[in-house]
Amino acid sequence: MSALLSLEQAPPFSVPLRFFLTAPLFGVLAAALLGWAGPQALASRWSDAALALSHLLALGVLSMVMCGALLQMLPVLVGVRVASPRLLAGACHGLLVTGTLALAAGFLGAGALAFRLAAVLLGLGLGGFLLALGWGLARAPNTQDSVRGMRWAALGLLLVLALGLRLALGHAGLGLDLWRWPLTDLHLAVGLVGWIATLVAVVAWQVVPMFQMTPAYPAALRRVLPPATFALLAWLALAKWLGWPLPWLPWLLLAVLLGGFGLTTLRLLGQRRRKLGDSSLAYWRLGMAMLLLAALAAMLAWWLPGAVAERLLVTATVLFLAGFALSVASGMLYKIVPFLVWLHWQQRLSSRLDLRHQLVLPNMRSILPEARCRRQLQCHALALALLLAAVWLPVLVRPAALLWAASFALLGMNLLQAGLLYQRECRRIEAGG
Repeated sequence: MSALLSLEQAPPFSVPLRFFLTAPLFGVLAAALLGWAGPQALASRWSDAALALSHLLALGVLSMVMCGALLQMLPVLVGVRVASPRLLAGACHGLLVTGTLALAAGFLGAGALAFRLAAVLLGLGLGGFLLALGWGLARAPNTQDSVRGMRWAALGLLLVLALGLRLALGHAGLGLDLWRWPLTDLHLAVGLVGWIATLVAVVAWQVVPMFQMTPAYPAALRRVLPPATFALLAWLALAKWLGWPLPWLPWLLLAVLLGGFGLTTLRLLGQRRRKLGDSSLAYWRLGMAMLLLAALAAMLAWWLPGAVAERLLVTATVLFLAGFALSVASGMLYKIVPFLVWLHWQQRLSSRLDLRHQLVLPNMRSILPEARCRRQLQCHALALALLLAAVWLPVLVRPAALLWAASFALLGMNLLQAGLLYQRECRRIEAGG
């Protein structure tokens, strides 16, 4: 797998790092909102607090990590260099940060102006990122499943952005019919499945075998999963607008498809060549287990009474966002960040031939010590369990919020310490030891 990497084309470490360091800050902000709103935030998927909370997580945490990872992976995995990566990363990062804050403020009562501002900022930020991503993927050879999968994920981001902008402009009081229910359901489905789940799967095809030392994913799964996902999303949209019978069937098939990905990943992790595990491996296993439970909860919601069904759908959303997506994102960060630190050290050291055999740098395992990662994993798992219980026992919402704040703070401290270690050792290399 490593033979396919174009490591010499990696962008500066500051390009992905700014996104990675910002994500835990939005996580702490989301936890603070959960504590402030209390049980209202989990009473329904459509409450103002729930909408603000879900967008802080989806945009501020998950999309922040994904944008940083893609800016790193596009030149390394696809072999296409991004023009002016520092400028692009700085502009997209700033617009994504401010646009996410404006959107959350709009849901929390800031008014139409906040939605207008969010539409402009997020449209420019994510639109500019999509242009750079699309330009790179268009020039990439159509020979890798990763390239084709990233194209599908980029389509998912384009669709969820278009739907989100349409909804934001409906909230902004510009005289547009909001069409809230059909568009909101489709926006949610495309965002969770077409963007987040598809990209996680595409990234997993590379990073799970590379970092977890597993066999490769089956070729059939890599070829079928992205187009099948979007075919089912198209079916879902047509069923919603045209009133097709059996509206639950595309949801059921999506759940089966994602469940198949989760089971395959768990099977591959069980076949890994290295027997001793770490927190990253535990995060991947936890994330896949939560994906299976999210699919099961979503399927059960179709056949149970209204009030129970709504609780199950909230549970499925929590399982997907907090259990699956956040767990996998954390697991990836704990492998990608040390690898990038080590890679950029080696690149700096390669320009100093006089130091290559004299200067001893920290090994990759010491960049993010396992003890610190394990503490954050334990806090994350406990916070997740408490949050799931809080969906059914609202008295637990604020204790869950405190644990989530602690978990995100620990994640941020771990990543920050890795960044500070990188800077310290770079100064030592430049100073000649």
